[in-house]
Amino acid sequence: MAESTGKAARRAELPHERISAAIRAANEAGQPALVPYITAGYPDKDRFIDTLRAIAREGDVVEVGVPFSDPMADGVTIQRASHAAIAAGVSLRWILAELTAAGELDAPIVLMSYLNPLLNYGYNALAEASLAAGVSGFIVPDLPYEEGDELRAALEKRGIALIQLVTPVTPAHRLTELCAASRGFVYAVTIAGITGGGRELPPTVTEYLDRVRGSTTLPVCAGFGVRRADQVKSLGRHAAGCVVGSALVEELEAGRDPVAFLRGLRAPG
Repeated sequence: MAESTGKAARRAELPHERISAAIRAANEAGQPALVPYITAGYPDKDRFIDTLRAIAREGDVVEVGVPFSDPMADGVTIQRASHAAIAAGVSLRWILAELTAAGELDAPIVLMSYLNPLLNYGYNALAEASLAAGVSGFIVPDLPYEEGDELRAALEKRGIALIQLVTPVTPAHRLTELCAASRGFVYAVTIAGITGGGRELPPTVTEYLDRVRGSTTLPVCAGFGVRRADQVKSLGRHAAGCVVGSALVEELEAGRDPVAFLRGLRAPG
């Protein structure tokens, strides 16, 4: 799957277009796209790029978490990974240097970061370094839309996506506004609260995803709480792709094969 989506992404002209192209290529091949999430440098800082390469060969877009001391949107699994990565010396500057040295990967890379590391880096410097590192987009969960103009402008100038998140309680007028502002894809948070956990997805999630999908021409990817093949299959009927985070980080933490886990998510559910 990643080979065909990677080729589609490379044909796209702008970084944010590579994200959309990779997701749509997966759909055209008859599958919901997989957007695996890993925390940069976890569980082994020295193997970060090797791990990323392996996951990029299997995923359609890869979300790389920038570790942060107060990851308020994340559950205990990603909190634990974030704190361990910080202790190992992982920083935004280190991540961008590693990605730059790694060269082209088989899937577009999206960085998930809280605002403070980006602000400290400087938005224009960040956008330039990200373009050189092959980063196609950013997800910034603690940046309100109304306060994002400066970062959005810096990224837009280089064709890099600022991906917007929506939730089941997003009002209709704001849903329209966020979808219009997003690039790459729209991130549809499936549940209220934080990432991870073993809760079942609510039965209303399909209606919600249909509503989001009807509000944008971009692919819609569902995330938070996705960890099984049957969930990917079910959500894939209503969304272009699924973000898989805590469950994959748990596999890495336990020393299991992340590629086998991701392939299992594509198995008939």
